[in-house]
Amino acid sequence: MSAGSYRENLIALDDPMLADVRGMDYEQFAADRYAAPFLRELLEYWKGLYDEPFVGITTDGRPREGLYALPEHPELDPRPSDAALALLDLLTPQQRVKLCYPIDADEWRGWSNPEFVFFRIGLRLEEQSDEVVRAALAVVEASLSPAGYERVAEAMALNGFLGELVDLPTIMNDRSYWFALYGTPSPDEPWGWQLFGHHVALNFVSVGGRHVIAPVFLGAEPALSDDERPPLFDAREQLAIALAESLDDEQRGVAVVYSSVLDQAMPEGRLHPADERHVAGAFRDNRVVPYEGISAAALSDDQWSSLRAIAEDFLLLLVEPQRQITVAEFEAHRDETFFSWYGATDGTQPFYFRIHSPVLLAELDHHAGVWLNNRLPARFHVHTTLRMPNGNDYGRALRDAWKIAHD
Repeated sequence: MSAGSYRENLIALDDPMLADVRGMDYEQFAADRYAAPFLRELLEYWKGLYDEPFVGITTDGRPREGLYALPEHPELDPRPSDAALALLDLLTPQQRVKLCYPIDADEWRGWSNPEFVFFRIGLRLEEQSDEVVRAALAVVEASLSPAGYERVAEAMALNGFLGELVDLPTIMNDRSYWFALYGTPSPDEPWGWQLFGHHVALNFVSVGGRHVIAPVFLGAEPALSDDERPPLFDAREQLAIALAESLDDEQRGVAVVYSSVLDQAMPEGRLHPADERHVAGAFRDNRVVPYEGISAAALSDDQWSSLRAIAEDFLLLLVEPQRQITVAEFEAHRDETFFSWYGATDGTQPFYFRIHSPVLLAELDHHAGVWLNNRLPARFHVHTTLRMPNGNDYGRALRDAWKIAHD
């Protein structure tokens, strides 16, 4: 995958698709998009999902209990809450009202990843002063690992790069994101923050010495720019291809669910016009997702190590030792962990894969063009998601445990 791979799919700047929305701000663009019947139907569907009581992603509609535990002897990290309090100190009362929500607010579930706006939650970064933007991003940086923050910052920068490619900087830029705080920032008591916009959606919760970073949506179109940096998810993709290629014929027959990302054998509804193959994107908090693919119990120890390394990369955003704790939870469910793959396993075609266990659901998918003109999925347009199944998205299971312990 090279820069030429996406540049061959650039849309002419005078094409009506681009020219007709050039100069619009994000609200004008959203109003323009709302005129499309398909989008109105999608937003109505999303609103119905948003209005459902939260359950969490499950395999059968019934969340398992007892999967997530608060530490008996927590190691408290004051850096995220200190950064959040510093942000609050900069804001006017009106800005605070827009930024802050109760810890149990429904707005947690209102995030989305397209460039058009649906729910308006928190402060829009592009409307804030540089000082406020730096302070908001300092909260994100203080909450994530250095490598995790770099990945998020790169995804936001790639959104700005896309805006430059199509000459729509007022619609897509590195500040076209919403930022909100939930609860009262504290090293111990439950609180969190949310950052979402085009190709970036993060939900961070700190409770009782545990950090949860889920749901996460990270993507890019294109996933690389003209500099010499590798594509955004290159390391993860190379690990996944190596694992898929290591499967023997018997394993491959179970793990490879569909031979192509556009396989005609997919059942009706499996290929979604907006999410494509994703099962865990925006507003899918309660989706029932049965296991598919090969059980990790059928993998060799080396293959299991490879699968764990891919899961660790999805969890890169967490600081140490939070990442170690979360990986240990994942490792404890090896025999209930499944790996599924759609497409060729050698990296010559677009592909989709999913890791799914009682405590982690992670997927990577290659998509067709939205702002580029590839009509078929291509590896330079990547979407990824991360969920904590069985009720711990938004740290809900741990927040419930905290409430029980402190009532």
